[in-house]
Amino acid sequence: MRPFVLHPGVHLVFGADTLDGLGSLIRKLGGRRVMLVTDPGVARAGIALRAIRSMQRESIEHFVFDGVVENPTTREVEAGVHFARQQDGIDFIAGLGGGSAMDCAKGINFLLTQGGRMEDYWGSGRAALPMLPSLGIPTTAGSGSEAQSFALIAQAGTHRKMACGDEKARFRAVILDPLLAPSAPRRVVAAAGIDAIAHALESFVTTRRNPVSAMFSREAWRLLEPSFESVLDPSGEVEPWGRMLLGAHLAGAAIESSMLGAAHACANPLTAAYGIPHGEAVGIMLPAVVRFNRAVVEELYRDLLGSAEKLVDRIVELQLAAELPQRLGDCGVGSSDLPGLAGEAASQWTGKFNPRPLDREDWLQLFESSF
Repeated sequence: MRPFVLHPGVHLVFGADTLDGLGSLIRKLGGRRVMLVTDPGVARAGIALRAIRSMQRESIEHFVFDGVVENPTTREVEAGVHFARQQDGIDFIAGLGGGSAMDCAKGINFLLTQGGRMEDYWGSGRAALPMLPSLGIPTTAGSGSEAQSFALIAQAGTHRKMACGDEKARFRAVILDPLLAPSAPRRVVAAAGIDAIAHALESFVTTRRNPVSAMFSREAWRLLEPSFESVLDPSGEVEPWGRMLLGAHLAGAAIESSMLGAAHACANPLTAAYGIPHGEAVGIMLPAVVRFNRAVVEELYRDLLGSAEKLVDRIVELQLAAELPQRLGDCGVGSSDLPGLAGEAASQWTGKFNPRPLDREDWLQLFESSF
């Protein structure tokens, strides 16, 4: 077994209506003046109001920043910091929403406590000062950001994603309330779910995998794979939503120590250049990456579903059920752009953890196979 380091310790609250205990949990963690970071969709769905009422019951002052957008950039983080500084004495941050809201909350925490720009924290362990205690409440089963110490923030000008991580940025607590997830639009549920499934599959085979991360990845797959189709056309049952939320969280916990692979490296430039939603971009690239990797990790894929080819078939089946695009050509990508995309993918940090190393031709072949 390879040497590894694990940092457990997130206080996890799981169950229906657990959002109602938000105020009590924040008070136990020492919060008195809370900045709630969310997005307009979550606010319109009434979820932010439920969070506010829970804080009001505990007489906790709250300040709502709802300026988060999908794939947040340095612009949204800086706007959140400006908002926070206008309040007097923010002592706690809560992220409520999808991965974008939680990433933005972590990004705000970096700049509010450390100063400087997000670029200063690109990488790991660059926060020299203490950070505010924080809490994450995912409303989608996707990114698993609530389980990670990294904030994925894009540069406003280039839209290149920066992974800014520090142990101090991890949420002290996480609330997983299955009743929040059905409020998301079907396409958001689909893209987020495919992203979570990709997290489980990629984290299971990376060069950084370890026995604990593999345990998280395997259990995440076991929860996500049979539940995904159920939440696409919900019948009102809470159980599959709970499995999806917990599965996405466990996949996020696996990423924290095992990182990701080539599918995510390919997806980032697709989102930056074409605006393809992150989960959709990952899903398009994932079958080609699994086929590429099977030469070195077929045994691991077999552990999940019998063989790499069966795994690919199941990924495609899930994408079809979700009515997500299957090919890059269906998303407006031009064949002449593939070499440039391959070059961008090769520079992404996640690619270096892929179980099978890639050269420039390999990256191009992945894009051509997915075109």
